[in-house]
Amino acid sequence: MPTSMVHPITTLTPELEVVLKEDADRRLVNLIATNINTRYARSSSQLSDFRLAIEDKDIQNDESVLSDFRRLIPPANYESYRPFYEKLNCRPCKSSEVENLLAPGFPIHSPLSSSTTNKKSKQFAKYFRSQPYTGGPSPLRVAVTSLPYTFAYRGPIEVVTDSGEVVKRIPICNESTGMVRAENNWSIETDGTRMASILPGQVAPWATGFIIHHRSFLLIHALFTLANPSVEGITMSFVVTFMDMVHRIREEWSTLISSIRNGTIPDFEQIDHVRTYLQLNMHADPQRADELQQIGPPLSFPGWAQRVWPSLKLFTGICSGAFAAQLPQIRSVLGPNVAIYNPWYACTECLIGRNLNPYDTETFVVSTDDLIEFLDMTDDSTNGDVLQAWDLRPGTFYQPVSTTYDGLWRYLIDDVIQVVGFDPRIGLPVFRYSRRKNLEIRLPHALVTDADLLAVVYGFSGEDTVEVQEFTTVVDDRTFPLTLGFFVSITGSPNANLARQKAFTALAATSEEHQIAFDNNEIDLPTIRIVKPGTFADYRRWRGETMNVGAGQIKLPSVLFDPKAQEWMSERVMTEL
Repeated sequence: MPTSMVHPITTLTPELEVVLKEDADRRLVNLIATNINTRYARSSSQLSDFRLAIEDKDIQNDESVLSDFRRLIPPANYESYRPFYEKLNCRPCKSSEVENLLAPGFPIHSPLSSSTTNKKSKQFAKYFRSQPYTGGPSPLRVAVTSLPYTFAYRGPIEVVTDSGEVVKRIPICNESTGMVRAENNWSIETDGTRMASILPGQVAPWATGFIIHHRSFLLIHALFTLANPSVEGITMSFVVTFMDMVHRIREEWSTLISSIRNGTIPDFEQIDHVRTYLQLNMHADPQRADELQQIGPPLSFPGWAQRVWPSLKLFTGICSGAFAAQLPQIRSVLGPNVAIYNPWYACTECLIGRNLNPYDTETFVVSTDDLIEFLDMTDDSTNGDVLQAWDLRPGTFYQPVSTTYDGLWRYLIDDVIQVVGFDPRIGLPVFRYSRRKNLEIRLPHALVTDADLLAVVYGFSGEDTVEVQEFTTVVDDRTFPLTLGFFVSITGSPNANLARQKAFTALAATSEEHQIAFDNNEIDLPTIRIVKPGTFADYRRWRGETMNVGAGQIKLPSVLFDPKAQEWMSERVMTEL
């Protein structure tokens, strides 16, 4: 592994500041020129003052256009865009209504947010880019990778002319699906040509990506990955998906070994539509089956993955923020010699940052694919100024504001990041994810952010109490006084005597208001309910089926607002501490 590390600087040099400003101005000019004539830009009230100010100006050459942008365009949230995105769902979807909607031409895909609250999923539109979003360069070269990505989609949206001719088919899909398709130029019209193929460097047939059933999706990918002893890399959208797969492998170990031995595809649920393509690529391998049988199922001993795949050297997946809680268990499965790489910090709306140092999973440098500005989260004023990259102060918390080639203008990202310095090579801000801005629990006396929730879980999770794998939280109002309630999956045996008190001690450490409220009988000790093994994996499956989208993008929220989801989770409680 390389030893050279990039260490952020705390103050920009004058030379770096000049470079940073010139680059930001150049990108902003290009963004304005690209999207100023779209339907959104011509009619949105958000841009009305800006349109008027630049009406007779040369966008490419008049520098005052940039100051007009920064002075006259206020930050906006999703509601400003909702009426425009909803045009994509009209039937018929007329080209005269959606061409040049937010960016030139037609969208190439329409991603859904991963819906971590009770609100309806947000829908976006993504357009062709000459340089699609990509992660930073991989720290290690791998020849064979297991890549459990879904390629399935809803729809598609058929855009028609007034005469009814279809001029564009737009898949509705996960953003990760759309990004991979765009990066590789895989259109939905050519999917049929790849169904029976295993693409170079991968282990499972293309058709595997069209299995919607979450459990079957993971198991079929696991089958082909187990069958190939030459796997050098495993890439997942999120680290929790890997642990889901590990648990499914353990559940179906005998079935998977038998399938590899006999060369037959098992009768897993909802795979009949792709079974033929899968079977074409499945071949009997008794020797490999014997090897696996001798090794044994996952979670039997540390470092299981490197016994199964001796050449495995790289795991890639999003593993920062709340996902970091899974890292100790993933490390135990992978073993000490497999590098864990977190390529980027992204959301459905845009790419915000790329990994700064290959093996630091928590620190990112701001992306230059679009334009990222910032709101100071320590500024109590409701109309705080939007700040530029060179205005930022290390140690301060900010909300990202994105202007993108996909047609967002100063769009508020619902995350909070902490700037830790600047990249000494190019001057861009270096940051760490802090929390979701609006994902928090409101107790009668205080707000509890998802960063606080994670701190509480770390506070009560341990060998002497209960070892938490994953968690989600609710306001537990089953008794008075109400309190913070945790649903957790665990390893080992719980110690009920210590866990709840440790949870409250950790909660009280986040704010003195919690201790005051407890002393005043306004809240009780946090409750901890242990769910049955596999519950959270089943939640992702259930949520994916409810949303009618493919597996692989659904996340377990740190806060569970949806009453139906809360009821669903309560029905799967195994014991309460």
